[in-house]
Amino acid sequence: MTALLLLRRGTVVDTRDGSLRPGTDVLADGGVITAVGEGLEAPRGATVVDVSGRYVVPGYNDMHAHPLGHGDPAPTLELMLAHGITGFRQMHGDLGLLRARAAGELRLPAAAPALLAMPGPLLTMLNTGTAEQAAATVREQVAAGADFVKSAAMSKEHFFDAQAEALRLGVPIVGHLPAGIDVLRASSIGMKSVEHFGSGLGVLACCSTDEPALREASGARSRLRLPPARLPFMDRVVAAVMRRVVLNPVLLNKAEDVEILDRAVRTFDEHHAHDLAARFAADGTWHVPTLIRQKTSKLCDDPSFATDEDLRYMAAATRRTWDRVAARFGRFTLAQRATLAASHRYEYRMARIFEEAGVRMLVGTDSSGAVWVVPGAALHDEIDLLAEAGIAPLRLLRMLTLDAASFLGTTATMGTVEPGRNADLVLLDANPVTDAAHLHRVTGVVRAGTHLSAAHLAATKDRLAGTVVT
Repeated sequence: MTALLLLRRGTVVDTRDGSLRPGTDVLADGGVITAVGEGLEAPRGATVVDVSGRYVVPGYNDMHAHPLGHGDPAPTLELMLAHGITGFRQMHGDLGLLRARAAGELRLPAAAPALLAMPGPLLTMLNTGTAEQAAATVREQVAAGADFVKSAAMSKEHFFDAQAEALRLGVPIVGHLPAGIDVLRASSIGMKSVEHFGSGLGVLACCSTDEPALREASGARSRLRLPPARLPFMDRVVAAVMRRVVLNPVLLNKAEDVEILDRAVRTFDEHHAHDLAARFAADGTWHVPTLIRQKTSKLCDDPSFATDEDLRYMAAATRRTWDRVAARFGRFTLAQRATLAASHRYEYRMARIFEEAGVRMLVGTDSSGAVWVVPGAALHDEIDLLAEAGIAPLRLLRMLTLDAASFLGTTATMGTVEPGRNADLVLLDANPVTDAAHLHRVTGVVRAGTHLSAAHLAATKDRLAGTVVT
């Protein structure tokens, strides 16, 4: 029997302009919205939920997450859903996952956000060691069904080889910026999204009055060395290495790397930053700041992380691992810590400048693997940090919903509360357009047409305590 759901007398929020439609019903059939209006008739057999006094918005999307590919993802996915996340972009994959999806054999738990997009294995120096290998790796992933390819630990020499092949095949390239790369060239050619401000020195160098020298100095160093040849089982070895690195890549920095970062901080220039933002906006290059990921990495042993109440969801083994990573952070000197903290403060400034220039941005967390980043809860941390950077509430709502759909090319099926869109919704008890804090006030979730009440969400969170492994 087809599931029918009728939400009665809610206030529907238009994510395009923030306008409100109070007293509005939303009818969903089979996981798709079929009607939005006042006084809709309840079909026979429909579940009717009175949402008077609540605001109906599209479901939230975490556009940089890693829940799949290591261990049982069910607790992580269920926790994400309980926090209002109805869709996610998986930011690493493997050929097995891609082929399983293509064959219709990739099964996610029933209580899970939708998998919106997925790449193949990360592009690293191991699988992009030559121009020919870079192109072949991209072709292999696209043939397996990759929605995009992701740059991770690549060399600047072969990034453009991979980018050219991806663009030739009509598949976006996204991810990290290799050390020393010509960022504006990557943007102008068609890099779809830059994650974590490029990771490492990244786009901060482009905001410096000393940008050419910084790029040369950064490009001469390699923070991560991988084997030059592809050996049997090496993919598994590299995957294990990358999991350890992902916990906190800042720990790869040597004194020389922090000195280069310090030069970038000391020579930061607002005019350069605005010029860079204008270029990104003109090129259509999206950004996923992941400020929560940057904060937990660059301020890793801040005592507040270890006392965060959201840690209750994490398995004891994961918490012990995070404690060890934080202890390793203690090797940095006070001066080096000051540099790392200063560079993070400039990331807030870059986010605001990008917003002012019209650079399109998405909300992502890097959850599942990153130190102190709790799946689900981290999306709400990210909302707060983006608001602190100066992003307005309506803009944040759009980043979570309509902009994610625009990025994916799926505005016909998601991003607004309209007929034809997926019945993936969040119910809030306060107006999200007036205050970013109201985006946290989730009192219900609809996933694929099934309503999950506030009591259900609370019980789910309690049940998941101590179960989530990343």
